[in-house]
Amino acid sequence: QVQLVESGGGLVQAGGSLRLSCAPSGRTLSNYALGWFRQAPGKARECVAAISGTGRSTYYVDNVKGRFTISRDNAKNVVYLQMDSLKPEDTAVYYCAAARSLSTTAGLISPFSWGQGTQVTVSA
Repeated sequence: QVQLVESGGGLVQAGGSLRLSCAPSGRTLSNYALGWFRQAPGKARECVAAISGTGRSTYYVDNVKGRFTISRDNAKNVVYLQMDSLKPEDTAVYYCAAARSLSTTAGLISPFSWGQGTQVTVSA
């Protein structure tokens, strides 16, 4: 059983930046796709960004393109989400997830492991 541990959330003003990190414990996930989902109050969980095991393929939801960057360091077994130009509508709980594959048009496919979530709050 793999556990995903997120860190890096917090409170930031609009226009600011945050970097989220996710480190799986218990096993390496270098062969799996990793990604970030978010869920705001009253809204469905959505896949924000995802990256393949090799890092060569990525996915971004339209409203974060050009502002968020997902990356991974397989040597350190860590995935990052760099969030720049943050907006109040980015406020949500962000979850790291692992899956066997991703779609470059839809994100992670059927994640099998989730982190506990980290709160990101962007003030106006």
